[in-house]
Amino acid sequence: MNLLLFTPAEATTPLPRTDPRAAHLLDILRRQIGDTFDAGLIDGPRGKGTLAAISDSSLTLTFAWSEPPPPVDPITLLVGLPRPQTARKILQEATALGVSSLHFFPSERGEPSYVQSSLWSSGEWRRHLITGAEQAFCTRLPEVTWTTQLPALIAALTPSAPRIALDNYESPAPLSAAHLSPASHASPVTLAIGSERGWSPAERDLLRANNFTLAHLGSRVLRAETAVTAAVAIVKARLGLM
Repeated sequence: MNLLLFTPAEATTPLPRTDPRAAHLLDILRRQIGDTFDAGLIDGPRGKGTLAAISDSSLTLTFAWSEPPPPVDPITLLVGLPRPQTARKILQEATALGVSSLHFFPSERGEPSYVQSSLWSSGEWRRHLITGAEQAFCTRLPEVTWTTQLPALIAALTPSAPRIALDNYESPAPLSAAHLSPASHASPVTLAIGSERGWSPAERDLLRANNFTLAHLGSRVLRAETAVTAAVAIVKARLGLM
C-alpha cells in the first residue's frame, strides 16, 4: 500500500486493530504514536494521517487533507465478463492505470454463471478497486458495472469518441497504429476486449456496425488481464498520458 484510503466515515472513527490497514501501519510501516503516513479519502483529497493513539482494540488517527486528486484518464473499458480470479486482477490493474470506467458484460462466448460470483454479489469487487488505487497513490475509483449487455453499453457511449476493439483474428493493424493523439482528450476513448474465448461473429458485426476499429496486440495470445494492462498502457501512451 503506497496510500491508505478511507471513507469519510472511517476517517472520523477509531480504526479497529483487526483492520488490514491497522496491521499495515503497525507491522509494515512500523508507525508509532505521533508518526505520520500517506492517506486519502476515496474519490477525495490526499493528505497526511497521524497515529494519535493505540489501544488494545483500535488505533486513533487524525488527518490533514491537502490537494485534490488528479482526474482519471479518459478511457472506458468494455470487457467480456471473465472468470472471477481474472476479474479481480483486471479490477486492480485497470484502477491502478487510472481508467475512468470499467464495464464487464455477459458475452456470447463467456460463461453465464460468472455474473453470479460472490465477487459481485458480496461487494468484494470494490475492495480490489481500492487496492489498485492505493498502489497507484491515487484516491479515485472508476465506475464499475457487470450486468449490462454489450448493445446497451455501446448505445450509451459518446457518439464521436474513438472506439477500438481488440481482436487477434480479424484486426488489420496493431493497437499501436490506432488513430489516437493527445487531442483525443476531448472525448473518452472506448477500448473493448472480448471474453477469454474471444468475440463471436455477431459481436464482431455489432462492433463494426457501431464504428469500432479492430486492432491487435501482436501475434502472441495473452491472458485477459495481461491484454487489458498492455492495451491501456498503449492507449495512455498514444494520448500522451504516460
